[in-house]
Formats: sequence, C-alpha cells, structure tokens
Amino acid sequence: MPQTKRTLTGALSGLAGLVGLSVVAGVLVTASVTPVFAVTGAAATQSIDLFEHLPSNLTVNRPMQPTTIYANDANGQPQVMARFYDQNRIPLTFNQVAPVLYDALLSSEDKNFYSHGGIDITGTLKAVVGNATGSSTNGGSSISQQYVKNVLLQECEQGVPLGDDKRDAKLNKCWEDAATTVGSAGIARKLQEIRYATAIEKKYSKNDILIGYLNLANFGGTTYGIEAAANRYFGVSAANLSLPQAATLAGMVQNPNAFRIDQQVGTICDKDGNNCENSPKDGFKDTLVRRNYVLYRMYANGKITKADYEAAKAQPITPNIQTPTQGCAGAGANAYFCQYVYTTLRNDHSLDGVLGSTDAERQDKLFRGGLNIYTTLSAQLQGAVVQAMADNTTPTIPGMAFGAAATNLEASTGRILTMAQNTTFSEEKSDVATSGQTSLVYAADYDHGGSTGFAVGSTYKVFTLIDWLEKGHSLRERVDGNLKRQTMHCGSQSIPMTSDVRNFQNARGYVGTPMDFTAASLNSGFLAMAAKLDLCDINDVAARMGVHTGTMKPVNSRVTTYYPGTDTVDLQGPQPFDVLGSKNIAPLDMASVYAAIGNKGVRCDPHAIDKITGPDGAELKLPPTTCTQVIQPDIAATAAYALKGVMASGGTGSQANPFDGTELIGKTGTNNNDQTMLMMSSTKVATGIWVGQSTGFENIYDFYTKDNNVPNIRYYLGKAIQGEADSLFGGDAYPPPTQTLLKQSYSSLPNVVGQTVDQATQTLQNAGFSVSVGAAVPSNLPTDQVAAQDPGPGQVVTGSTITISPSNGQGTAVPNVVGMTLGDAATALQKAGFQAAKGTCTPGNGDDSGTVSASDPAANSIAPKGATVTLNYVKKNCQK
Repeated sequence: MPQTKRTLTGALSGLAGLVGLSVVAGVLVTASVTPVFAVTGAAATQSIDLFEHLPSNLTVNRPMQPTTIYANDANGQPQVMARFYDQNRIPLTFNQVAPVLYDALLSSEDKNFYSHGGIDITGTLKAVVGNATGSSTNGGSSISQQYVKNVLLQECEQGVPLGDDKRDAKLNKCWEDAATTVGSAGIARKLQEIRYATAIEKKYSKNDILIGYLNLANFGGTTYGIEAAANRYFGVSAANLSLPQAATLAGMVQNPNAFRIDQQVGTICDKDGNNCENSPKDGFKDTLVRRNYVLYRMYANGKITKADYEAAKAQPITPNIQTPTQGCAGAGANAYFCQYVYTTLRNDHSLDGVLGSTDAERQDKLFRGGLNIYTTLSAQLQGAVVQAMADNTTPTIPGMAFGAAATNLEASTGRILTMAQNTTFSEEKSDVATSGQTSLVYAADYDHGGSTGFAVGSTYKVFTLIDWLEKGHSLRERVDGNLKRQTMHCGSQSIPMTSDVRNFQNARGYVGTPMDFTAASLNSGFLAMAAKLDLCDINDVAARMGVHTGTMKPVNSRVTTYYPGTDTVDLQGPQPFDVLGSKNIAPLDMASVYAAIGNKGVRCDPHAIDKITGPDGAELKLPPTTCTQVIQPDIAATAAYALKGVMASGGTGSQANPFDGTELIGKTGTNNNDQTMLMMSSTKVATGIWVGQSTGFENIYDFYTKDNNVPNIRYYLGKAIQGEADSLFGGDAYPPPTQTLLKQSYSSLPNVVGQTVDQATQTLQNAGFSVSVGAAVPSNLPTDQVAAQDPGPGQVVTGSTITISPSNGQGTAVPNVVGMTLGDAATALQKAGFQAAKGTCTPGNGDDSGTVSASDPAANSIAPKGATVTLNYVKKNCQK
C-alpha cells in the first residue's frame, strides 16, 4: 500500500452491460468451488472455459524485508546495530503470534477460513453484484484472496526501483490496481484472485496462508507485517498482544492508513487534507469503532466471553508508539562504524558477486533483501574509544571546524575493531563547524564514508624509512640532516625543493642517523634521506602497502598535469614534500600500514564485515580477505626497531605510550599546524588517530578544548585507546632487527687536498659524504684550493661529515734540517723566513753543540712565515 495518506472516495459507477457479467461471475465462482455441480447453458459453459484458462500458478516470492546490521556484545552475542528497509517488516512463524490475534482477524475478516476452499462464496457474489450496480466496494475477499492480493501487490511494488523519480506514482498505481473492484477490470481482477486463491489452498496449509498474509499485510505507512505493527503501535511483540491490542490491529487491515494510530493530526481528512479526525484528540474514534466491531465479532463467534467483550470495549485505545530507527542514526555511538559498513555495502566492488554490480541492485538488496550483516566491531574496545572521545574532545570549537577520529585494526586479519569521532552522526545538511553534526566518516576514504582524507604529516615518513632499508642502507648510517633545500629524483628527473623546510618546534637540523631522525621526526633529516633515494620509489612503497588518497587516487602517480591558459596544476605527480606527508589520506589506510609492520610485513585489507546471511539464514559466500606480504619480514622488523624509538621516552610519541609492558611502534605527524595524526601498533592491534579540522587552515596551536591544546589531544586519545587495546588483545615482542641493516657502514674517503673547494665538495658528496668547509689554514697552495681535510683519506664511516680547509696562500714549507748542527739548522730556518728555538735534548752521539733530530712543525709541512720552528736535538752531554 502506498505510504502516504489517502482519502477514500465512493465506489466508481458501474459500467453499462455488466449485469450479465455479474451473473457469469457468479457461475464461475460456483464452478470453481463446486465443480461437481451441473451447469447448463452456453454462457455458463463458455464462462467456465474462460475461468479454467486463467493462470493458476501463483509464485509466492519472499516479501521485502529489512537488512539488519549486527555487532557482537561483550559476550559475543550479536546485537542489532541498525536496520535499513523499504518496508518495515519482521517475518514470523505461525506459533510466534498470539492466538488472540488470529481469533480477532478471522472473526472480522473470514470466520469460515478453516472450512472453505479459499473462496468466501457469499461475499464474492455480493461484491460482484455490487460491482455491476456500483453499490459497494466492500466484501467478497477471504483471507486466501486477500493473501493473493497482497502477494500480487508486493510483486508490483518490488518492481518499482527505489531510485525511480516516479516512484510514488507507480506505487499508488500498484495499490489502485490491486484494490479495484469496479468495472470489467475489477471483475477480471476478482476472477484471477479467485483462481489463484483456489490454487494456493492446494499448495499451502491454512496456517501457512494465514501467517503469510499477516507477514505481508500493510498496517499503515512503512509498517508491514504483524510483528512490526505490534512493535510500532504498542511496543510489544505479536506474541504478547492483549485482546484490545489484537482487535485494534485486526481491524486496521481493512484500511491501514485510515485506521493507523500514530498520526497526531488524524488520518481521515477532507479533500483538501484539512479537518482531520481519528487522532488522539478524539480518542481515535474511527479506529475505536472498527476495533469494537472486531471485538463484537469475536464475541458473536464465541471466541471471547461477554465479560471479556465488555471489558475490552470499555478500554480506550492507548498507543505506545515506538518509532523504528532506520539507518545509522539509530546506531548511537557506533554510527560512524555503521556508516562505514553501509557505504561498503553500497560501493565496494569486491561484493559485486554477492550484492550486484549496479546501484539499483545494491539498493534492492540493502533495503529489501532481508540480509543479516555481521560486523567486526569489538564492543569493549569501541566503548573505550567512544569514552576517550567524550573525555578529550568536543563536537565544536568556536573559530575552527574541529574534528577528531580514531580507529583500530586487528593486525593479523585486517578486521576493523573500532571507529568513532567527535561529532554527532546526522544526514541533515548543516555546517559541521557550528553544529558538530555530519555523516562523513573522518577515519575513512571517500568510497567508505564520504570523507576525502587529511594531510597525514610525518606518519608518511615510514615509507622513506622502508625504502631506505630496502635499498640496503643502515639505520646507523650518518646523514647530513641540516636545514637546506634538497634536490630529489624520480628516475632521471630532478625535482628540486622550491621552498624552505622547517623542523618540528623549529628544531635545528644536524648530522645524524635514520634512528635519530625517526625518533625526533626530523623533517630535514628525512628530506636528506630521500635525496639519496628515488622519490617515486618512496611513493611506490606507499602504494604497495595499500595506501591511496582520500579521493581514491593513486599516491604514486608519475604525472603532474599543467592546464594551459589557467593557473590550475594537478600535483598528483611526485613532489619533494610528499616525503613529509602532504597528501590527504584516510587515517584507516595509514593505520593499516603500521598494522602490517606489526604483522611481520603482511598487510590484510581492512574490512568491517565478517559474515552475511540471507533471509533464510544461509551464509552468502564473501570474497576472502586478502593478506599480502607487502614488505619482507626483516625489513618490517628493522623498521619496527626504529619506530619503537618514537614511542620510547624522549620520542615524539612517548606521551601516547601507556607503558603497560606491551611493545609499541608508532609515528606522529603534523601538517602546517592545521592537522595532526598519530599512528601506533602492537603486534596485535593498530591505532590510527586524527585530530585537526575538517575544513580550513587555522593554526590549531591557538585552540584549546577541555584544557588541552588541540595538537596534544592525539596523545591523550592514543594513550587511552591503545592501553585498552593492549589490555584486551595483548601484544608480543617485536622480532629483532636485521644486523646488516644496523651495522656501521664504512666507505673509502678520497684525498681531495689540492682540489678547489667546489671540486672537493662535489667529489666528497658523490662518494656519499657530507661536507663542511672549515677556516683557511696556512698553505703555499692557492687560496681556492683545499690545503687539509679531516679525517684524512682511508676507510671512514659512511655518510660522515668531512671538514675541508682551504689554503690561506701564506704558508711556506719547513726546510728539512734533521742531521744539521743546531747552528746550521737555525741559519737554514732563518733563510726560509722562520724563527728557530731549542727543543728537547736527548743524550747521544751527536755534535758537541747538538745535532737536530726532529723539528716541529715537521720537515716539508706548511707553516706561516715568521713562525717558530722548535728543534729537538741529540748531544753527548745535555748538561753542558
């Protein structure tokens, strides 16, 4: 039945010439019910032939049923999270309905139901005669006939797609066609209804027909079936209906939208929709009259005593209206997880084989298919996440579009255990910055909740770290992480930085190791590491680990598109600041990366659905969860070794560590002071947290909530959430790192003395060393040449900083005076421009005046002119 109010008009006028048809119809009814009767006359014989050739095989399809999403409670028992439906219906078996309801229905609608062959002969003849004369639209339908009518109506309604822009008109046409009793069309419908009714009586038991009818029947609006009606109008199950309640519902089937008792303004109105009656103000007088009629029929048929009748009749109609929730708004604190499941059911192409590949097929399955969706939600951990959100966030902060989200993944399976955020779920359009309401799932990407992700900041550095290790570099390799504009490479393409970089809290850069840079999240350090790698390879690592942008685009596109004649540039291609997490990515996708590291390099696709069953309880075959070795176990173990430093005391994520004995890896991220992230993982459960703003670029360091600076909220959330995850799921020790990736690597240091400063710098950098230019030193070399280097040539630590000192051009070689007498040596030094001074005397066989054994500076070394050269000498008697 259509879901809007209708004003019923009188019966249509009879068509000329239908009296004869009425007589024929009467004969057909008699023939169909009592074939042994002798019928004579050409008209009767022809009519019976016509009737016998009407279709008799009515296919009773499954009625439209809601889809229900479940989550297990703390005891592992499934509990309803949300329902989606076109028609709110909860099918029951025969024994699940109170007998008093059957008595009420049959007494008022079909008292001979259990004795006739499917047709109420008297009523049908009355209806046919009324059709011919235009005097009546009532009567004539047994329960079996009404069941047939509802089956056909349901079939017609199922043929109207949910997204049809003429849906209401088509549904009304279905109802009008099913209800027509006037004219030739009415006779034809009645005859076909009779034919089908006699057929189903042979195929189904009386009880099956009766419960089938009650499961299909409309009870007003979108309420279908006796269980949904009992819940809606009286807040009870159909098994627990009282006598007055049962009589009210049984009376309602005659005209559901007129006799419904949930409309405050009334249900029976004038042609303009005004002056309505049958409302709480008049005690639902029309429904009351109908209910009391049902009660009287029950008394007259001996189903209740006169005392029961009088007592029930004296009671007013007292609804206990329960508004059924539809959609994720009814899921409460689990609404955003619910929305993730809903959008998965609508958009995830891996389910095409189960739910259909078109949007129309998906909608039909979701709103009419009676599916049961069993999800991965962990009730206890979800409760902790929701509580942490309540304790540490607020729906809004004046001056910014404040947002926060958290999610947890089971590392070994990819099961999404939690999902919550600071806002209130609502599908109403509003400004989230002021209302704190949205339907967007901040933790997910566009296809799984409508969000477009957020700049992930330094959590993206994990891909540089992994690529560094995969290329064979050591965590202890020294890298020049000083602040400078680096030049990146993608294959043969050079990609220079065009702007300066700052470190977190304006920290200075320094020469250090990837271990140092990871714990401190040093931007300049990671840019220096990336400059030694291939930028496109780094983004390829991210893609390999399952990461895409929030708008479902690849993170490793090689193309930067420039649009001629415009200022528009599509920066999908590699950019230097990719290294620092400039791309917008869903927190869930980043959490899956850290879960993979915790799972020895195996990434399991995140999923929120464990099982789907059909309306018959049979389990549908879902595509298996894909778990892929995205990085080798030794790389994962060594990356984890570095990432543990983030969560250790002094690391940027230490404030989020519950220090409960569970080993954790993690990474913090901040983007331009407008977004923050925190990724954490044990070997069992990963946590992904985003705190920032859903739109806009305000400096979040200027805002506070609940006495917390906004950027610090991630730490409080992380500590509470990961602590509960550790308590519930535990965690093992991470495997030890690969020693070859920890060793202090050595490289051959070339001799650059005599090269120009620029040549020496290039030579050393090409060899993998950092360069520092020291103060000029005395030398007889030209002033633009290197006079000294420290350390000198040989095997030194890879990536070390080499100090080169240019010549000052004022140096002279010290003459070799070893073996000369002190006097001769002094003369030679003076001629070369140096001063001579006695040094240490050593007893020996030297000249009586002393023989020079060594000089300082040594022979042939460069020293400034006028410098003093100390002469050590040998003498027979040092006392003289």
